Amino acid sequence: MSSSATQGIKTVLHPVADLAKAKDVYTALLGVAPMVDEPYYVGYETGGQHIGLVPGGGPQGMTSPVAYWQVADLGAKLAELTAAGATVTEAPHEVGGGRIVAAVTDVDGNVLGLLQD
Repeated sequence: MSSSATQGIKTVLHPVADLAKAKDVYTALLGVAPMVDEPYYVGYETGGQHIGLVPGGGPQGMTSPVAYWQVADLGAKLAELTAAGATVTEAPHEVGGGRIVAAVTDVDGNVLGLLQD
């Protein structure tokens, strides 16, 4: 079985068409103000999770929410996933603060995000 278990889903990103309107809805839903509030991204920290709003799906072209599984060793987890039949759709890259993200699709085309802090 896997040698590098996940640490659970810690981040969920949602593509949005209208960032201002989406921010109103998610602020009402989560009951907290955004921790990050920029024209290119709005992010919330609540309940031990990070919820992000990405205008237009961002550079990765998201068309539906993507859950990001936190892992200790992103490279090892990518190797395990590709060996099991997943396809890398977003190569590992740093997004700031030392956080590295990547994404794969499973054999049914579902997007699985990975992140390493």
